[in-house]
Amino acid sequence: MTLWQSINPPPNRDVFQKLVDKFNQTHSDIQVESLYTGQADQQMPKILTAVVGNAAPDLFWFDSLLTGKLVELGAIRSLEDWLNNSPLKSEIDPRLFGGMNLDGHIWSIPFSTSNIGIYYRPSLFKAAGIDKLPETWEELREAAKKLTQDKNKDGQIDQYGIMLPLGKGEWTVFTWVPFMYSAGGELLEGSKPNLMNKGAIAALQLWSDLLKDGSAILSAPERGYEEDRFVAGRIAMQITGSWTVRYMEKAGIDFDVFPIPIQQQKGTVIGGPNLFVMKTTPEREKASLKFLEYVLSEEFQTELAVGTGDLPINLKSRESETYKAFVAKQPALKVFLDQTSVARSRPNISGYPRISENLGRAIEETLLGNEPNKALKKAQDRLDLIWDAQ
Repeated sequence: MTLWQSINPPPNRDVFQKLVDKFNQTHSDIQVESLYTGQADQQMPKILTAVVGNAAPDLFWFDSLLTGKLVELGAIRSLEDWLNNSPLKSEIDPRLFGGMNLDGHIWSIPFSTSNIGIYYRPSLFKAAGIDKLPETWEELREAAKKLTQDKNKDGQIDQYGIMLPLGKGEWTVFTWVPFMYSAGGELLEGSKPNLMNKGAIAALQLWSDLLKDGSAILSAPERGYEEDRFVAGRIAMQITGSWTVRYMEKAGIDFDVFPIPIQQQKGTVIGGPNLFVMKTTPEREKASLKFLEYVLSEEFQTELAVGTGDLPINLKSRESETYKAFVAKQPALKVFLDQTSVARSRPNISGYPRISENLGRAIEETLLGNEPNKALKKAQDRLDLIWDAQ
């Protein structure tokens, strides 16, 4: 059987490959071939082309937000009958079911989970005289200002407070949504997009203000997930997720994490890929379900989490002695584990790619100088035309 995935960074792919090898060694009748098929943003056109061309893989690793499109194409099989009869269902973190469910059916299972926080360099905070971590948006702005410095006095800023992701792709949207949730915003009003809500405008205004303060620097286009500047000390804060912990650890730098600062309430966004069973043949689909059982298991989830830094989706795994010992050695993970109680999914509806595309354009326009309310209004007008035409 073939499994398409876009696991990054490369060391995380190695962890997964070892787990695949372990499955293959204990299942002589099922052999899974894991294929890296490029960056996540390249996956949608590839899988859609493969489905239309009747050349899809048996298993597909991707964000659950593609569910609606795959269902429309009749490309995936529903999983609720199988999962409802599995003892593993009770071991899945209940907050993840929102990303598994669409129109009353379960279409995927979570591979791993994560959420978004803010990494920071304690040594740079200390050097800037900051002894209290930012808990509010205003404190975040003040800290970013203090951390923005011309260290060699040559008239050029060589350390910025924070990096913001330039681009209109899903990564930009994913890292911005926690701020909207913190401000009480929602992407939907009923079943329709509503980008002109107070929370969305406030969150986009915050990012705009950080740039106007001169304390934020933009990433390279569509490369907001890269950690090079953070590791080099050219930025003091970066917005990213739990999977980055292992990378930072191996980089040998000082780092820690704090939760997304609050405007009205605590908030972050659930991340992490899901596994889909593609419609093939009854025999191959049955074999795919065997692999899903393995992925959901405490053993798999613990080994994956310890190897990559992603959070286990299996509740027994989180309570295992092995995982607790791992978290004790890397306390930054505790921030992400604590945030799971307030983490929320993005809307799992068939039209989400359209919402993300237009919201991403509004965020990018704002980061390049447009006013937040004007950029969001343009995006909302485009979405209104799309929804009214349906």
